[in-house]
Amino acid sequence: MDSNGKQNGYGHGKTNHHAARQQQQQQQGQSQSQNQSPASSSAVQIPQSAPAGGLTITQPPQTATSYYKIAPSNTVTFAWNFTDVLSTPTHLTVSAVCDNGNTYPVGPTDGVIPGDATSVTWDLWAYQTAHSNLPLVEATYVLHIWDDRGPGAARAPGLLSENSALKFALYTPLPYTPLESWVCPTCNGAVSDYLAHPAFVSLSVTFIIMLLSGYSLIRQALR
Repeated sequence: MDSNGKQNGYGHGKTNHHAARQQQQQQQGQSQSQNQSPASSSAVQIPQSAPAGGLTITQPPQTATSYYKIAPSNTVTFAWNFTDVLSTPTHLTVSAVCDNGNTYPVGPTDGVIPGDATSVTWDLWAYQTAHSNLPLVEATYVLHIWDDRGPGAARAPGLLSENSALKFALYTPLPYTPLESWVCPTCNGAVSDYLAHPAFVSLSVTFIIMLLSGYSLIRQALR
């Protein structure tokens, strides 16, 4: 083959390689745009006029303070419904804040649960045995639930606001005492207090006087 043929063949191969490379780049660009399109379409546009999101506790009822026993096989379930939440959080953090200032993670995953969860179950005894350095105490607690922004985040349209509306109490049952070993700590004192009460003394004196007076009247009538 002459030099012209070699040059033509080389030029033709270079052109084909360049075209193939352009086609590959176009395909890559199309693939990237396709991969990006779902993310852009899933973005939530929240109007500034939208109310702040929140949640309403559905379990336990909030009509009265619920008391839960710290004992084996005893679990507590907290449940809620979302209201006006237009952007679902990635995760929620659930904590119990005690009257003494200590904060305890609620649930089996150190208080962090999926953002769309509507309940969490807390094994009180399992937590107690695994956290001897920060045990649960007999006291009143406040349940706190917040989103990815953390506690104390400002209210924002369509985003979940922190909730701290639920109060509950924990207690530890007393150990079992056999009946034959049980002693009433206040019974003797209660009886002595009753006998020494002025009203009881007055009634007793009045009853004795009435009894003696009646006896005297009966004797006089029989004479």
